[in-house]
Amino acid sequence: MTGAILRILLLTVSLYPFASAQNIEEEKIMSRRIDYQIEKYKAEIIKTRRFIHMNPELSNREFETAKLVASTLMSYGLEVRTGIARTGVVALLRGSQPGFTVGIRADMDALPIQEMTSLSYKSLNPGVMHACGHDIHTAVAIGTAMVMSQLKGQIKGNIKFIFQPAEEGPPPGEAGGASLMLEQGILDNPPVGAVFGLHTWPEADVGTVLFSPGPIMASSDGFEIILKGRGSHGARPHEGVDAVTLAAQTILTLQSLIDRRIDATDPAVITIGKIEGGTRANILAEQVSLAGTVRTLSLENRERIPRLIEGALKGISTAYDASYELNYRKGHPVVYNHPQLAKAMQPTLLKALGEDHVGPLEPQMISEDFSYFCQQVPVFFFFLGVRPRGMKEMPPLHNPYYNPDEESLTVGIRTMCHLLLDCLELQSTLETHRP
Repeated sequence: MTGAILRILLLTVSLYPFASAQNIEEEKIMSRRIDYQIEKYKAEIIKTRRFIHMNPELSNREFETAKLVASTLMSYGLEVRTGIARTGVVALLRGSQPGFTVGIRADMDALPIQEMTSLSYKSLNPGVMHACGHDIHTAVAIGTAMVMSQLKGQIKGNIKFIFQPAEEGPPPGEAGGASLMLEQGILDNPPVGAVFGLHTWPEADVGTVLFSPGPIMASSDGFEIILKGRGSHGARPHEGVDAVTLAAQTILTLQSLIDRRIDATDPAVITIGKIEGGTRANILAEQVSLAGTVRTLSLENRERIPRLIEGALKGISTAYDASYELNYRKGHPVVYNHPQLAKAMQPTLLKALGEDHVGPLEPQMISEDFSYFCQQVPVFFFFLGVRPRGMKEMPPLHNPYYNPDEESLTVGIRTMCHLLLDCLELQSTLETHRP
């Protein structure tokens, strides 16, 4: 089925310019139908989002959220499966016309953050908050299902709605997230040829959608380093090996790796976010531990940086007559927008939102486990502006004051509806034009 999608992408550009006047009028009619259905369900969608926001649940614990999603989708006639990857929900909407299947993915989990907003629907769960906009993501996908269920007669194929748990990472010792859902075959039966996703973006005004082809979000790897010295009295440092000095040297060296060993046109980040060591002010620390993250946009840098870190640690430990342990863990890969799919969908975005509301976005060094979908099928992932109009800046992602503008719900639903329908229509067009 992926091959079918790729054939669409190769022919899309040549087919688009020959749209007839009749096709253009049909697109206008469909756009009005979508907007009518969105307005019809707007109050219910906002109510659903606020309920999810008030009742946030942590990764792999999205029990009530999953029940709400499943019951809502069943009430609109979708075929629903639950309990996937612990709390995940997958629902299938079958169109009335034959075709292939596209998917939309939304994540459901919240963060361990105490909400500090003054919203009337602020979190009722102490220490847990939707501070990354997953309540918006889930509500957009539910709203898209509501609208599409009323337009089944125009759907040429199927739409699979994927509600994913544990995007923020499962608890220690548990599996979860996108990778587990994929292992359990959510892209099969029927096979999915392309998947669409979005993320709220506080740096763009509501009504705006941003995207770029190719890498759009970074890979995310983690590491722990234990630096082992030798203790002595703080007044006689020559009798020991100071692990604190080792740590300082290590941090400076790792930062210089990015500055001097990595191509500046291929961004990468090494961040040390945690340091632990020492017992008293007058004792040389025998051991210091460091923990950090590595973000890259290319496979070359992702494979090279661990080797550079290892080499730096060997050199430092040899120079100071010390030793070390390095535990390096691969995390999420890069979120990669298939270039041809992105190019094919750009006219759809312009049609749905207007040229003034669609813009480019430089690749971001944050990460997303939607990246695992990228390794299976072509994907299109975009950023949904949620900053209230007239506000120069708003609290960022993962902030206790994060408060997306709810107008983004209707914008996200409209965008998703057009993307899904046009992707299916392109497949139908391809079959019609097949030699």
